[in-house]
Amino acid sequence: MSTTDDGIWAARRAPGLDEFHRIATGAFEDLPAAFRAVCGDVFVHVSEMATDEVLDDLGIEDPLELTGLYEGATVFDADAGGDAFGAHVHLYRLPVLYEWCERGDVTLSDLIRHVLVHEIGHHFGLSDEDMHRIEAMADAD
Repeated sequence: MSTTDDGIWAARRAPGLDEFHRIATGAFEDLPAAFRAVCGDVFVHVSEMATDEVLDDLGIEDPLELTGLYEGATVFDADAGGDAFGAHVHLYRLPVLYEWCERGDVTLSDLIRHVLVHEIGHHFGLSDEDMHRIEAMADAD
């Protein structure tokens, strides 16, 4: 008989794609309303990992290094007459789970929210300070 906590973990499983998507949807809904409004109709897609093509395009060798990716027009494109709709945030389940396990200091929902804010924020020209403020506002609610 093991004296470790193996029994506690035996029945636990990492969330699958559907559950991960539900967590991501909740994490997005927890963001401040003003930030969500600026995002417009952002669609969140969850997949296991980025494709080889995406990784190659970004020059990333280790697929566990890419937790998310924003695709679509920015507010700057919309101001110039571009289409602000059709924006997508891709969340990559396995790299997020890997980072979550490695860090050990954050809930999975908080980490997913962090990835969402940073993927959207960088594309909209927000500074790291702005994004930290948005995350802090979400934590305060």
